[in-house]
Amino acid sequence: MGDRYDEAFPHKEGQLAAAEWLAASVPPGSRVLDLGCGTGLPTAGQLVDAGLRVVGVDLSAGMVARASANVPKAEFVQADIADLPAGEPLTQGGFAGVAAFFSLLMLRRAEIPSTLRAVHALLEPGGLLALSMVEADVDDVPIPFLGHTIRVSGYLRDELRQVVTDAGFEVIEEDAYSYAPASTDVPPELQVFLRCRRR
Repeated sequence: MGDRYDEAFPHKEGQLAAAEWLAASVPPGSRVLDLGCGTGLPTAGQLVDAGLRVVGVDLSAGMVARASANVPKAEFVQADIADLPAGEPLTQGGFAGVAAFFSLLMLRRAEIPSTLRAVHALLEPGGLLALSMVEADVDDVPIPFLGHTIRVSGYLRDELRQVVTDAGFEVIEEDAYSYAPASTDVPPELQVFLRCRRR
C-alpha cells in the first residue's frame, strides 16, 4: 500500500496546517515525534524543514524504509504505536511535540486510551499534541483500502475530545475538514484535527 498511499491522499491541507502549528509552537530545535509516520511525507519532512529534530515511528518496515529515503535527516523506528518500546529514542518526557495524524485509526478502541497515555508520558510538561482522526462511530471495522482490507476505529467528535481529555490533555483548538481521497475505493470522510497540550 505504501506505493499508492501518497497518490491516493494528495491533498492534505488539514494535516499541513496542524503540523505547521506544531512546528511554530514548540521551541526551535525541539525533538518531536511523528507517530505513525507512513512515508514520512508530508509531516516528518515538514517538521525537519522547520528545523526540528524528528523521530518517526511506524509498524510497517516498508513505510519506515520509504520514510528514511524521503526524509534522511529524521530518525525512524519500526514499532507498534499500541506498544511503544521504552528507552531511546522514545525517551519519556523527551519530546516537545507529537504529531499523530490518522495513526490511531488503525488501533482498536480498547488500545487508544493507553496509547494516548503513552504519548502523554513521552511529552515534556506542557508539550503539544497535534492529533487527527476520521469522525466515525466504529471499532475495529473492516473497510476496503487501496485494494486491500484494513480494520479501522473512530469516534464521534465529542467522544474523541473526551478520550483525549481523559488521557491528560487539554484541547486548545479544533478543526474539521471534509475530505474526498483521489482513490475511488476510499470513501469521502470528515477529518477532525485537535491541537492539544499535555496537562
